[in-house]
Formats: sequence, structure tokens, C-alpha cells
Amino acid sequence: MTTAVRCETTTLGGEDLDRLRELAAQLRVDSVRASTAAGSGHPSSSLSAADLLAVLVARHLRYDWENPDSPLNDHLIFSKGHASPLLYSVFKAVGVISDEDLMNGYRRFGNWLQGHPTPMLPWVDVATGSLGQGLPVGVGVALAAQRLDRLPLQVWVLCGDSEMAEGSMWEAIDKAGYYRCAT
Repeated sequence: MTTAVRCETTTLGGEDLDRLRELAAQLRVDSVRASTAAGSGHPSSSLSAADLLAVLVARHLRYDWENPDSPLNDHLIFSKGHASPLLYSVFKAVGVISDEDLMNGYRRFGNWLQGHPTPMLPWVDVATGSLGQGLPVGVGVALAAQRLDRLPLQVWVLCGDSEMAEGSMWEAIDKAGYYRCAT
């Protein structure tokens, strides 16, 4: 069986690059503001991935934010769940939560913007936070979409550096390669 690898090269114009930089900066600012307002959280984990999420959300993630149950939506799994301020800042940037939700709700008892993402939020597929669990779940979601549902979607998983030492991550990478699924 032959597998074709498609590489796309796109040139970013100055205006597009400026827009991505602006979005990344806003994600950083909102992540720090939310953590500061809550008096707890992991803003540094959020800062390190802001550029990546800005490009992903603005250029690659196919997601109907008004219809989170659409079977054609891509999946975004934060294996690095402690970077929840970044995820919630993304939710603010796409307009599904307000600045007030972010500033007054993050890590507040009884609020839906918890310290780690949970499926209480309609845009979150799986609760994360335990290191080494997000990628295996992502591979499972990708395999189900590819082999069972035959859906043309992508699964995006944000992993943290320390969890890459977990055996479950390497097993997931092995299975993704074996079954030729991309997450």
C-alpha cells in the first residue's frame, strides 16, 4: 500500500502574519489576566503554546463554534490540561465565552471554567490534566473518525514536555503510526 504525503507551502503576507502575532499576544494577555484574577493557575504553560494555538485556530482548525456537536468538527484535546487559561482564552477569542466569564469564572468554585478542561463545556471532548492521557485519547478519537465513522476531520492534541516521558504517550505514538492515523 502506498501512502501519499501532502505538503503544503503557503506564504504568509505581512498582514496575515501581523494578525497571527496579534492573536497570539491576546491569548497570552488573557491567559495571564485569568490566572491573576483567580489567584492560581498555570499561566506559563499557556504562554509557551500561544503562538501555536493562534496559528491553529486562525488557519487550520475546522470547527463550527456555534454547533459543537457537529460530527465534521475537528477535535482539539489539551493533554496539557493545566494550560486551561490558554484554551479558555481561545474560547474568548472565537466568541463563545465573554471577557467577564474568563475574568470572573476561571477556577472559581462551581464555575464551568475549571483549572483543567472538562466536558461540562460543549467544546471540550475529554477531561484532561493527568499527564500522558490526552494523546492516547486523541489517537482513539482519530481512529474512530477514520475507521468507524469515515469522517474527514483532524484531531489536534496539545502535549506538554514532561508528559512525553510517559509510556502511554509512546504507546499512542506507536499505534498512530501503525494504523496510519495522524493526530
